[in-house]
Amino acid sequence: MNNPHPTTLDPARDGLAAYTTLRLGGPARTVVSAADTADLITAVTDCDRAGEPVLLIGGGSNLVIGDDGFDGTAIVVATTGIEFGRDVRDGSDEPFVTAEAGTDWDHLVAQTVRRGYGGLECLSGIPGAAGTTPVQNVGAYGVEVADRLRSVRLLDRTSGETRWVGPETLGLAYRTSRLKGRAEAVVLAVSFWLNDDACSAPIRYRELARALGVEEGGVAGAAHVREQVLALRRSKGMVLDDADHDTWSAGSFFTNPIVDDAALPGILARIADRVGADTPVPQFPADGGVKLSAGWLIERAGFGRGYPGEDAPVRLSTKHTLALTNRGTATTADLIALAARVRDGVRAAFGITLHPEPVFVGCALD
Repeated sequence: MNNPHPTTLDPARDGLAAYTTLRLGGPARTVVSAADTADLITAVTDCDRAGEPVLLIGGGSNLVIGDDGFDGTAIVVATTGIEFGRDVRDGSDEPFVTAEAGTDWDHLVAQTVRRGYGGLECLSGIPGAAGTTPVQNVGAYGVEVADRLRSVRLLDRTSGETRWVGPETLGLAYRTSRLKGRAEAVVLAVSFWLNDDACSAPIRYRELARALGVEEGGVAGAAHVREQVLALRRSKGMVLDDADHDTWSAGSFFTNPIVDDAALPGILARIADRVGADTPVPQFPADGGVKLSAGWLIERAGFGRGYPGEDAPVRLSTKHTLALTNRGTATTADLIALAARVRDGVRAAFGITLHPEPVFVGCALD
């Protein structure tokens, strides 16, 4: 089917859709690009003093913006810069990397691997800006930002002061933090601990361990792990590609649900009634209970890859049921309608309510 929607979006023509990986969203009243940290601080401070609503946009990979857009100023965080260092306090000698908030995340990961460091390679291929990663506590293939985060530089929007804070102050948890969905502070820069020997973090994800030919908990060369992670992500449509509509998404749309121990037997009984008692259910230990696979539940509830079909403007990815994808002519209303259908279907089938991972602006999943 011909695609009437351009692969390269123009902000003047396409509004905020030009700044999101979903390529959805109406216009903002004003769009400002902040190319350095001083510009970013000034743009935010000036808007706050004027009482102007502010939408901060990093890589746009975790944003769902409504069709009516944003009635305020969108500030595009375009600050870039990477510095490597070593922490020699208390006799230690640990390497780290610091990046400005707008630095492309995968570029940052690639640079650490190229310089002979390990630690971030399992997070390869994730779209977006470095400054957004602690907000969401981004994670993939057994590693979370919380595992490697050294510190975050914040702008306090009330006082106008900037300061570095440690990860212990951020309330980092599964795909969330004290920064998510709140406007009190702006991330200006982030810093991460690295491994000094070009070796990966311990491989805790079974699929990746199998691809690498190592035991779970083992390590491998950081460059080799990065290659395998990118290959796995591409196979699931999770590496951005203008020509592939399966990558026109916000990544995993729903978080994996965590079921508390008391509710788990009843949930598993409902799953067994639907898929059969002999079907193994993916389960993973988690704080507060057991984590189930949202993608697995979606598929077993009747929403297969590519649902609802070729002519739909929004579909589940043909490679990965956890991604909702814009096929080129979609609206945000189309996206929300499909998300609600999937969420409600899983709840009806299994008694589990899936929660969206992206941030919603000017719209909501009711």
